[in-house]
Amino acid sequence: MFPPPYGRGEHRDNPSAFLGLDPPRKVEYNDLKNARKPARHMSFERSNPMTSLTPKFPHLLHGGDYNPDQWLDRPDILEQDIALMKEAHINCVSLGIFAWAKLEPQEGAYQLDWLEQIIQTLYENGVYTVLATPSGAKPRWMSEKYPETRRVTAAGQRELSGGRHNHCYTSPVYREKVRAVNTVLAQRFAKHPGVILWHLSNEYGGECRCELCQAAFREWLKKKYGSLEALNKQWWTDFWSQTFNSWEEIHAPAPRGPWGNAEPVHGLSLDWKRFVTDQVADFIAAEGNAVKAADPSIPVTANLMYDFYYYNYFKFKDLLDVVSWDAYPQWKGTGEDIATAADFALWHDVMRSLKKQPFLLMESTPSVINWGPVSRLKRPGMHLASSMQAVGHGADSVQYFQFRKSRGATEKFHGAVVDHCGHSGTREFRDVEQVGRRLQQLDEAICGSQVKPEVALVFDTENRWAVETAAGPRNCGIHYAEDVRAHYRALWRMGVPVDIVDEECSIGGYKLVIAPMLYLLRAGFAEKLRAFVEAGGVLVGTYHTGLVNENDLCHLGGWPGEGLGEVFGLWHEATDGLWDGESNCILLDGKSYPVTELCALIHAKGAQVLGTYGRDFYQGEPALTVNAYGAGQAYYLAARAGADFYRDFYSGLTEKLACKRALPAPPPEGVEACLREKNGESYVFLQNFSGEAQSVPLPEGCVDMASGQAIATAELAAYDSVVIKRG
Repeated sequence: MFPPPYGRGEHRDNPSAFLGLDPPRKVEYNDLKNARKPARHMSFERSNPMTSLTPKFPHLLHGGDYNPDQWLDRPDILEQDIALMKEAHINCVSLGIFAWAKLEPQEGAYQLDWLEQIIQTLYENGVYTVLATPSGAKPRWMSEKYPETRRVTAAGQRELSGGRHNHCYTSPVYREKVRAVNTVLAQRFAKHPGVILWHLSNEYGGECRCELCQAAFREWLKKKYGSLEALNKQWWTDFWSQTFNSWEEIHAPAPRGPWGNAEPVHGLSLDWKRFVTDQVADFIAAEGNAVKAADPSIPVTANLMYDFYYYNYFKFKDLLDVVSWDAYPQWKGTGEDIATAADFALWHDVMRSLKKQPFLLMESTPSVINWGPVSRLKRPGMHLASSMQAVGHGADSVQYFQFRKSRGATEKFHGAVVDHCGHSGTREFRDVEQVGRRLQQLDEAICGSQVKPEVALVFDTENRWAVETAAGPRNCGIHYAEDVRAHYRALWRMGVPVDIVDEECSIGGYKLVIAPMLYLLRAGFAEKLRAFVEAGGVLVGTYHTGLVNENDLCHLGGWPGEGLGEVFGLWHEATDGLWDGESNCILLDGKSYPVTELCALIHAKGAQVLGTYGRDFYQGEPALTVNAYGAGQAYYLAARAGADFYRDFYSGLTEKLACKRALPAPPPEGVEACLREKNGESYVFLQNFSGEAQSVPLPEGCVDMASGQAIATAELAAYDSVVIKRG
């Protein structure tokens, strides 16, 4: 446990009083430029080591990326920053993310005194440090001296020096340099009471196809398959005479001939993506081991990214003590904001679900981004609504990139808490201060609370890799992720909490599991689904499910494969791919629901037919079925439906199953209702993304968390947010 970032009375001004420590030694911001000269460093002992590797942060965090290494020749600015942090109710900052050139300006010559002074001064002022490892951007001296640290592209070209996120994860030289600097940082700062979390690198991303990576890939394949015979069989390489006769013939998929970027051996493409994920996971583990060697009680995190499906994030969950991510929704101040809110709600839930515990919103912008087509300012109130959305879905922090705007280079116009004007008079600063005050109001009640869904939605990255490169039945857009979002949005609209799981997760304990388009079944998941339904769970599956095994080989004997046909009580014979603009319909309970893109032709084999197709040569054939299996039920939707169908279907199903909701009735369109729970109390977060004022009726006994007063109706202005304790 670490002391409260914002406490009351003496604790806020003197964190040592809360800890029972001697007062920390005073360090002045004299001349930090000179402080970079080698000096004897201070020794710190941590009197309150964290004993849990699944940390429960005792307070909501508010802060962001802080880059004082850009301002070491301006101690006056650094002093101003402390005052501005206090004014904005900021209690933590992330340090050193891109500071490697300052930490190690020459090979092996580490200069950490400047960092020590900043960490200590922040701590004295009640601001805690999330300390980063600097591997996200290597210094130029390293890039020039050791070319192997630079990536090789798919076209076989070695990248030039410069930029960031351009290192080879396999390179022994790079791994050793990262281990060395991480070790030095950990040995110096692990015992400092102001350091509460390790921030591993920054936004892990990309891949390298150098000879080192190619060789590592071949070794990975040897371990998986054992022999070339087994590999050729699983990759079906007899097709087009693609048989591999030696391991050295295997290379990472690359652009080729008339097929462009398409690799005809689908198993090769799939395994390369798996290898890249595993290689990055191994790199993350090495970084974590290096910093934890000095003090294993300090948790580690890595900031993940929105809709980043180049890696399988579920493979990282056991390497991180706490998940964090960077969320940059592009709010437009139009009706499109409702869809944006639903989309980012899904990704907040992904991050929470990785470890089934609160996560950290590590980066967001208080105003604009500068890397999109347009830098659109947030509408008044949107910053609070967007921030509270994250907290409502399970975040225990709101943090920003960046605290102070860079004066030059590529992100000098990216939003920040402190603009180039250097004072607190901007609207963006006032918005940040408002969020800080709201987090203080909520801290005691919300910190330690959980989101506890009874519904799980399967969104599997490896399935996404496979289905999007399968060559049919809709090469103009298979839209797996969009289909998952459609199911999710219906539940989000009703205020039903949802966990996001992949095929390696446990699904026991849920009332309802929704598994759209499970084209690829990884080993063991069909058995999990079968056991779930047999034990009394309700499963919703769809078209394009159970076609191939984990290596993208088609199942023989009928779809859905691996026994799921028995669970759903049907046989999937074929799929009709529709052109954009074409549609069919499902006739159900006297209504006609349009369906598009994919229509599976199925035959009931014990399942009850609930809805049928309304047009084309398969008019009257099953389109929606339910099958009793064991103590449970399995629904099968044979075509891609629209929002009206999902709304009606899931409204009835979740009511039938008495699935948990934030409120008894769905809020108005565009108003989000999130639910967090703690010690028998329920807290509802309401965010209005509709752009218009909205009234939300509340059940009896609700209390407004801001005023402490009873509330019967939540009156929400456009882009407003209210948190209530539910009666």
